[in-house]
Amino acid sequence: MNGWEHRQSPIIWRELLDRGGKGLLLGGVNDFLEYAQHYYGITSMMLSEEMLDIAEENLQAHIEIEKEEEEIKSLIKPLQIWITSASGPICYQLIPLLANGEVFGMTTEISIHLLDTGQFKEVLCGIVMEAEDMAFPLLRSISEHTEIDEAFVQADIIIVLDDVLLNCEAQSLENYIREVSEICQVYAPLIEKNAKSEVRVISSGKTFVNLKAMMIMTYGPSIKPENVIAIATSWESAAKAMLARKLNMNAAGVKDVIVWGNITGCNYIDLSHAKLYGYDCALWGPANFPRPLLNMIYDSKWIHSEFQSAQSSLSSQVCHCVGILPAHAVATVLRYWYHGSPPGEIVSVGILTKGQFCIPEGIVFSMPVRFQNGNWEVMTELEINETTQEVLGRLARQLIQEKLIALKEIKEMHPYGADKITSKKYLHQELETLPTGSL
Repeated sequence: MNGWEHRQSPIIWRELLDRGGKGLLLGGVNDFLEYAQHYYGITSMMLSEEMLDIAEENLQAHIEIEKEEEEIKSLIKPLQIWITSASGPICYQLIPLLANGEVFGMTTEISIHLLDTGQFKEVLCGIVMEAEDMAFPLLRSISEHTEIDEAFVQADIIIVLDDVLLNCEAQSLENYIREVSEICQVYAPLIEKNAKSEVRVISSGKTFVNLKAMMIMTYGPSIKPENVIAIATSWESAAKAMLARKLNMNAAGVKDVIVWGNITGCNYIDLSHAKLYGYDCALWGPANFPRPLLNMIYDSKWIHSEFQSAQSSLSSQVCHCVGILPAHAVATVLRYWYHGSPPGEIVSVGILTKGQFCIPEGIVFSMPVRFQNGNWEVMTELEINETTQEVLGRLARQLIQEKLIALKEIKEMHPYGADKITSKKYLHQELETLPTGSL
C-alpha cells in the first residue's frame, strides 16, 4: 500500500502521524533493533520465543476487546430511519440535521436508509459516501436501496418525500391524484409488512402532503392514524419570516402562527393567536413577555389585503426552495415529537380529523397541536372566530373533494375491494356536503 520493498517477515514501520507523514519503513526485527539502538540508545535482549509469547497474548487481548466492543454495540439499538425519494435536495439537507444529535438526543444512534428508483442509484451512492466521510458520531450506518421489496424493514421512522411534478397544462388534477394514490398503494402494504408496529410516518414535500398522509392510512389500515402526520412547518416558518420583515425584527421572536387546511394546497394563515417575543416597542418587558402580534401591526390594511394576498406567493416561495427550509421543518417536528414542543407554543401539523373545531371527520387537515411525552394533542381549547370557522369549512370541503377524487380512483383500480376502504353510504354523505357542480 505504501510502496515499500521488504520481503521478510515481520515488517516493522513507524507511523509519523504526529508529523503528518505517511510512515517510515524500519525493516525487520534486526533493522528495528538497530534503529532503536541508534536513535534511543536502547536495545532488547529478549529471545524470539518470548516475543512470540507476548505477541500471542497481545493478539488474544485484542480479540477479546474487539468482541466486548461488538457486544456493547449490539445492545444499542439505533433508530431505523427510512427516507423515500432520497435523491432529492430535501434529503441531502436533512441527513446532517438528523445525524448531528440535536433531533433525537446526543445518546441516540441512528441508521439511515435511502430509498429511490434504480435510475438514481449513483446519486444515492454519492450521498452515502459523503455522509460516511463526515463521520457523524451517532450515525451507525447509512445505506442506499433501489429494490422496493427491501423498503421499510424494521423502520422506526419513515419520511415520505415523494412529489408529483405539477404541470396543469399537461395533466388534469385527477391524473396527479392517481399518481399519488399509486405511490401510496405501494408504500402502505410494505409499511404494514416490514416496519415496526409503532412506526411513525411523516409526509413532507412540495405537493399533496395531506393526500399522501391520507392515502397511506387508507391503504394501510393497521398503521396507527396518530402515528401519521403531514408537515406544515415550512409554511409556518415562511409566514413568520414575512411578518418579521414587516416588523423589522428577528423571525425567531414570532410565535403561534397557525396554518389551517391543505398544507400544499389551499390553506389559511391564522394570526389571531400569534405573539411577539423580544419586539422593540413602547411597551417594555422581560424576554419571555409576549405581545399580541395584531396589536403591534398598526397597518390593518396590510394584514387584510397584502398579507392575505401574499399567501399565494408565499406558497410559491416554499415550493421553489432548494431544500434547506423543508429539511429544517422535518427535523424540527421530529425533535418535538420525541422531546416535546416548547411549553405553550403552537405547532401546525396535518392530522386525521375527529371533528375538532367542527371540521368534518376523516380528512387530513392542518391544525394547531402540542407535542409532549412522545405524542401530540390538538389544542382544542383555542377559540376561533366566526370568520375563521367559515374559512375552515371552505378548506374542509376542498379537502373532501380531493379525497373523493382519490377514492374514485381507488374504486376504479379495485372495484371489488373498494368497500374495505369506503362505503357508498359514506360517499353519498360526503357528496351531499359539497356545493352543486363543485366536482
